[in-house]
Formats: sequence, structure tokens, C-alpha cells
Amino acid sequence: MALKQERKKQLVASLLLTLAAFIWGSAFVAQSEALDILGQFTFLASRSFLGVLTLIPVSLVIYKKGQKSGSGEHNEYKTFFSKDLILGGTLCGVVLFAASALQQVGIISSGVGKSGFLTTLYILAVPILGLFLKRRIKPFMWVCIALGVVGMYFLCVSETSALNFGDFMLILCAVCFGVHIMIIDHFVKKVDGVRLSLVQFFVVGVLSLITALIFETIDFALIKAAFISIFYAGVLSSGVAYTLQIVSQKNLSPTVASLLMSLEAVFAALSGAVFGERLTGNEIFGCILVFIAIILAQLPIENLKIKKPSANH
Repeated sequence: MALKQERKKQLVASLLLTLAAFIWGSAFVAQSEALDILGQFTFLASRSFLGVLTLIPVSLVIYKKGQKSGSGEHNEYKTFFSKDLILGGTLCGVVLFAASALQQVGIISSGVGKSGFLTTLYILAVPILGLFLKRRIKPFMWVCIALGVVGMYFLCVSETSALNFGDFMLILCAVCFGVHIMIIDHFVKKVDGVRLSLVQFFVVGVLSLITALIFETIDFALIKAAFISIFYAGVLSSGVAYTLQIVSQKNLSPTVASLLMSLEAVFAALSGAVFGERLTGNEIFGCILVFIAIILAQLPIENLKIKKPSANH
């Protein structure tokens, strides 16, 4: 009976995390449509502040429950905003701002499907960035990186054998997301993840608003016209999907969870196809190679051992 209940929890968690991946992937379409109306930084500020508004009640609920239960390591429930939380959230926000800005520029030139796959290459960027921190990379990881590079060639390089400007921006975006992941990896061990996200979205919102005031003309009528896209990207992608991820990972192993979250790239490509974007044969082949590389990069291959048959004497 207990095993049956455990499997039911895992199934529900898997479905919820798949829903989160769908929200993240289809948000590329919302971004593309919003950028036809708004400036990129006006849109980024709008979605970030909506994300903050969505995460505030979630953060408060988790914080109050943590205080009552006395759970949590490193005393993350003693104070709502600690020094580590503010520092980590600020660093995450600055890097996420850079990554998001590059991503939105890339979407304009490269399209929704390609943007989804190239952005997901942050999973491959992480081990490369780890070299600078003297973290040894497993030999199998180099195979994944090589496969990802080949996939990027088919996905990005046209007949002129040159990278599209948007593709280059998305590659830089993937590097920024890799840095972002490493910062989170450091600070999430010390602070609550939801509040860390709350601070980072606030920082992204402030930086985006300042940039929009300098380089763009903020028109509230245009913001209203793009409200549906802003709502989807801000509330659902930043708020709801992140909460679904937190809830789901309580009942899933990290490997299973990461595989499910990788579906974001698949949903991004499918969303682009639904809304009229067509991928060429080379681009589809490149998408497949990149997706395989992303999956393999997350599998604990080095932990798999072939059991030797026991000898009977």
C-alpha cells in the first residue's frame, strides 16, 4: 500500500513538472508576440515585476510554514531577507537580466523553436564553466559537449556557413544561464530557493525598468495591448512554473526531474511550429542532436557500474 502511494505521488509530481516544462517552453511564443508590440526591456520589466507579485504570497506561505515547523537547514527561516539571500539574489538577478536580454534579442532573429533549443544549452555550458573553478569534467561529458556542438552546427549554420546574429546572442545567453545556474548552486545551499527567486526577479525588474527608461519609450497603452503575453510570461512562467518545480522535486529524483525539465526545449520547438514557424531538415536533425546531448549530459553515467557475476565455489 505504501509503495502504491509513493508511485502515485511520483506520477503526480511528474505530470506537474511536465506542465511546468510546457509553460516554460510555450513562453517563448509569448515573448515573441510581446516583442512585436513592446520594447524588449519594457517587456522584461513588466514580466519580472509580475513574477515578483506572484512569488510574494508563495514565499510568505513557505516562510510561515517553515517557521512553524522549525524545518530547514542553515536557519533560512530565522529572517525573511538575510545577507546571503540579498547577495545571492542580486548576483542571480544581474546575470539573469543579461541572459534574458540576450534571449529576447535572439528570439527576434532566430525564431521560437531554435531559441528554445539553443537556450537549453546552458546545461552543456555548466561543465565548461566549471573548468575555471577547477572542477574536473568526466570524459563522457566531453562526448556530450561534442554532440551538442555538432547539433548546433546543423541547427544554426545556414548555407552561407555563418552563424545568424540571433544564434550568437542565444549562445551568449546560454553561457549566462550557465553562470546563473552555478551561482544558484552556491547560494541555494544557504537560503530558501523561492525567496532567492523573488529577489532575483526584483533585481531583473529594476534593471530592466532603468534600461527601458533610457533606451525605450514606455507606453502603457502598448503594455495593455500585450498584457496577455506579459501575464503568461510573468505570472505563469516565472511564478506558477517555478512553484510547480519546487513542489514536484520533493517527490522525484534529481535525474528524473532534470529530464522532465528538459522538455522545455521540445515544447518551445512545438510551440513555434504550431504558430507557423517551420524548421528545415537540418534544423530538425540539429534539434534532435542537441536534445540527445542535453539528456545524456544529465544522466549519471559515471555512477553506472557493470556488476560482475559472482563465482560459485
